[in-house]
Amino acid sequence: MDITHLDEVPAFTTKDGSEIRELLAHRNSVIRHQSLAEARLPVGGSTQEHYHAMTEEIYYITHGTGWMRIGDEERAVRPGDAIAIPPGARHKLWNTGHETLRLLCCCAPAYEHHDTILTEA
Repeated sequence: MDITHLDEVPAFTTKDGSEIRELLAHRNSVIRHQSLAEARLPVGGSTQEHYHAMTEEIYYITHGTGWMRIGDEERAVRPGDAIAIPPGARHKLWNTGHETLRLLCCCAPAYEHHDTILTEA
C-alpha cells in the first residue's frame, strides 16, 4: 500500500519554476500513468509560461488566490477552483494574493521535465 504524506516529500523546482512536492508518481509508488503533486508559488511569484506536448493537467487551488492564463483566456482563481489544461495549451499562473498559493496538480501521463516546453524566457 502506497501512502505518502505531504510533510515527508522533498520539494524540487520544475522546469517552469514551480516548487512542487510529488506525492504519487512512478518515481515513488505503484502509480504508472499519472502523477499527483502539490505546487507552491510565493506571494508575487509566477510560473514561466509553458505547455506540455503530451500531458494533460488538472490544477486544484487549495490556498491563496491567483491569476490563470490558458491560451488567450485569463481568469482569477481561488480555493476550490479546478482548472483543466489540455495538452498543447500554453499556460501561466501568478500568485496575486497575500499568502503562498498552493495547488494540487494531477498530470496524465506523469509530469516529466522533457514534456515541458517554455514559451517565455
